[in-house]
Amino acid sequence: MLESLVNPKKVEKGTWKMLLIGFLYGSLSLLLTHWFFSKDTVLSQYSGMIVVTFCVMFSLPFMYFIIKKEEAEDEQVEGFLSIWKVHKDAIFALMWLFLGFIIAFALWFIIIQNATLFNAQIETYCMINNPGNIEQCVSEYSLSEKGISAGATKELRFLSIIENNVYVMIFTLIFSLIFGAGAIFILAWNASVIASAIGVFTQYKLVQIPIGIARYMIHGFPEIAAYFITALAGGMFGFGIIKHGIKNKNFIRVLENVALLLFLSIVILIVAAAIEVYITPLLFR
Repeated sequence: MLESLVNPKKVEKGTWKMLLIGFLYGSLSLLLTHWFFSKDTVLSQYSGMIVVTFCVMFSLPFMYFIIKKEEAEDEQVEGFLSIWKVHKDAIFALMWLFLGFIIAFALWFIIIQNATLFNAQIETYCMINNPGNIEQCVSEYSLSEKGISAGATKELRFLSIIENNVYVMIFTLIFSLIFGAGAIFILAWNASVIASAIGVFTQYKLVQIPIGIARYMIHGFPEIAAYFITALAGGMFGFGIIKHGIKNKNFIRVLENVALLLFLSIVILIVAAAIEVYITPLLFR
């Protein structure tokens, strides 16, 4: 099976390999959904979720390997710098995988221009960026109407983004606790939302994709890094309980490291939201 062709041990430290794998998985997920479900009267309404589901199915073996490996290494370290040194390879690998998802989703979404593929993602984008008038935002940002509105005030957007990001972080933690590799669902969903935002920003023009990716990755990379850190923390916590129980000294060390990772995630999310609202608009208009 395709998801088993990639050996996690060989690609974890291969930047371009992870990017290509993410692009492959993202491309197949979107194209399979377009080919098999776009003409279905009922399922076409849920195309956005089907794309994410395919992406999750492809990525689960790698995600499971990463979290299990990181939990084993986490038992041997203490302190923030040691934690970062141990986990940075996994975080970077997941970020490059995520970037591959975004490039694939944005590219094929703009090429195909199937309005149903990311219908839910467009609504989510509007809920975050224009919470005061979601219906008008969806209408303006759809494939049929390509105008760009001013959206909400900076303060309202900043609070809305912080609120959304914290919710995503909480769900990422819960998913990774329930099923160690389950956080990939939240992360694949966010990749599809960013891809739909790139479509909006570029007004669905293929040549503008590099600019669109740059526009959203300035704050997107730190933001998604926070989610990956949260996912690793939740997965390590779950594995730690199963492996050691709550009274073992190794579990206490894991718990301390998990708390540090979650605190770091919150700080990064706040910084990313500030960049998105106050800095990125100065660079991209």
